[in-house]
Amino acid sequence: MWRQWIPFWRPGASPHAGDVDLLFAGLLATSIFVLALLFVLLLTFAIRYRAGSDADRGDRIRKSWRWEVGWTTATLLAFLALFAWGAALYLHLYETPDHTLAIYVVAKQWMWKAQHPGGQREINELHIPVRQPVRLIMASQDVIHSFFVPAFRVKHDVVPGRFQDLWFQPTKPGVFQLLCAEFCGTDHSRMSGRIVVLEPADYEGWLGRQDVSGTLAADGARLFRELGCSGCHTAGSTVRAPPLEGLYGKPVPLQDGTTTIADERYIRDSILLPRSRIAAGYQPVMPSFAGKIGEDELIRLVAYIKSLAEQTGAPR
Repeated sequence: MWRQWIPFWRPGASPHAGDVDLLFAGLLATSIFVLALLFVLLLTFAIRYRAGSDADRGDRIRKSWRWEVGWTTATLLAFLALFAWGAALYLHLYETPDHTLAIYVVAKQWMWKAQHPGGQREINELHIPVRQPVRLIMASQDVIHSFFVPAFRVKHDVVPGRFQDLWFQPTKPGVFQLLCAEFCGTDHSRMSGRIVVLEPADYEGWLGRQDVSGTLAADGARLFRELGCSGCHTAGSTVRAPPLEGLYGKPVPLQDGTTTIADERYIRDSILLPRSRIAAGYQPVMPSFAGKIGEDELIRLVAYIKSLAEQTGAPR
């Protein structure tokens, strides 16, 4: 392939790595062509019309409209084609497939903290199975970070105050570098880690060797009771609050007449900003937990509420 002739080009380890490489090569080739054309014209005119040359300098007000319109239109169409190509690839990259392995990631100065559904936790490492689509649900505890895995050709900013989604599918086992691509403080350069891709049997073995106290959903259930959430959101409660069983993944009518999907972002907003999107038929009486719980605790609560939907067979 053409990439083998470039000494610094490393092969990708995800299905869309080749498409990203090809798009980058197209952008690079187009930019080099335009830059070369400009320099050639610049040197040509500088030499031809240098001081003391006998070049004809008459008819200064005459313009070649055909040439101007032609090269302007050609470059515009070329860059529009590159834009459409890049937009189509972007939409494909951020269209999360079904049946993904969901892993929660919290970014903070200066580390990556990963939490698996089974309760396994990692810092600056992420063990995943090969050929399995992996969906990362990411949050920042302090400033803007950027989750970047060069081998997978994926990068996504992690912004404080909201969940971010990123998915990829490793195509081969190995150890791949994880970086933060957004300057996040004095030790930004040290915020790195590694992605360890294992065969499915090896991954299951790694999960079994980890010391866990319970699943992420079980930890969320305990926290749910400790925070008093069960006093309102369970059957038989004296407070009329929306039921959570089967909530995740379903449409939720709101008081303003709109409808939203109960995904991780909606659940997070309902905990921290309960008055931002009020469910239809309910009063805004829930207190805000902003500043009272951290990102790790939010992840556990979200995992628990999602498990309630999985128990009832609700869609993803």
